[in-house]
Amino acid sequence: MPVVIYPALDGSPGRAFISCDKRDDIGRIQVSSDRMKRWRSSIDAVRKFIATNLGLRISNERVDIELWAIGMATGKKRRQKLCLQSSGELMLVAGSNRIPLMDFITYGNGSYSLDEEMICQLVDASITADERHTPNQTRREAGKLKTEARYESWQKAYRALKKKIPNKPDTWYAQQIARQDIGRGRCAETIKKHMKF
Repeated sequence: MPVVIYPALDGSPGRAFISCDKRDDIGRIQVSSDRMKRWRSSIDAVRKFIATNLGLRISNERVDIELWAIGMATGKKRRQKLCLQSSGELMLVAGSNRIPLMDFITYGNGSYSLDEEMICQLVDASITADERHTPNQTRREAGKLKTEARYESWQKAYRALKKKIPNKPDTWYAQQIARQDIGRGRCAETIKKHMKF
């Protein structure tokens, strides 16, 4: 039933009561101020609770209209973006797995906490991991090919310089290659190791 509050004029707490219309012998029921506390929750408050309990740096990213990022959670096998699904029942989401948030919450010693072991299992059990934090074979192979092409360009430049200006030490050739576009960002010592293969 609605609570009616009459604020006090002298700075003391006001009076609060409920007008009972269910029975005619009761009338007004006084409500103490400590019973007037109300708890309010929001998606941000739930996300902060989860991030704090797991020691995560909270993310401000909203993945889509129903999915809110919490932060990067680490399991025993992989690292995964942990999200909160807000439509219907609140769900924790990691990759392709969705489990109700209530399954992770425990109460003990006067406070709520999350079962970290279950969170680790959720992260590790995901089939599709977050691409940014899971090694990708295609990207790795592309990186290898790029490195090999770089080394090959150094070798070609070394042979051309050696033919044009013979009898110089390898250090000199490496320094010349380091000054060219193909050697930019690499030290002469690194170039020297790979220019003769």
